[in-house]
Amino acid sequence: MSQDEIMINAFNENQDIHKICASQVFGVPLDEVTKEMRSHAKAVNFGIVYGISDFGLSEQLGIRRKEAKQYIDTYLEQYHGIREFMDREIEKAKQNGFVETMFHRRRYIPEIASNNYMVRKFGDRAAMNAPVQGTAADIMKIAMINVYRELKAKSLKSKIVLQIHDELVIEAWEEEQEIVSEILKTQMENAAQLAVRLDVDLQVGKTWFDTK
Repeated sequence: MSQDEIMINAFNENQDIHKICASQVFGVPLDEVTKEMRSHAKAVNFGIVYGISDFGLSEQLGIRRKEAKQYIDTYLEQYHGIREFMDREIEKAKQNGFVETMFHRRRYIPEIASNNYMVRKFGDRAAMNAPVQGTAADIMKIAMINVYRELKAKSLKSKIVLQIHDELVIEAWEEEQEIVSEILKTQMENAAQLAVRLDVDLQVGKTWFDTK
């Protein structure tokens, strides 16, 4: 959504996005990234989209606030496409009173015009986060509808029983396992056309626990 070239290339080349982020943020070669560096970069990667503050990151990682601020600043310098995207979404919210997902589903954010600083900052975070999280939710709903339609079109007895974030659980009859697996993977990977691939990991087991 941000069209950040570094991140898009990393995803499309099936690289470890958190390791690459650590390399960029800490200024070390990829093969010198430690587990701790990767862990910190992962926290920044996920935190950025929630509008995490230097204080919030310092508390999460158990580091000094100044160090946390440096992580965030360096990240946004390296991934300038992400910074521009977040600034753009906040500006849209200020002008329109709402932000949209890629599929034009709106979230209204009255908080962004509040006179209260803390409420206004929450509005900023919602403006950055809602388009990303909302688009992910949209894609999942499209995938669920398409999987359901395919199961029905092929008169299969298997059915969707659960959705957990970006995961779908299908209760499949053994004789339908192969075709259901193909339907699930194909429909989820083609639910939306993005700048990055939608790769799907698929597991089969007698119970949900067996697929983990």
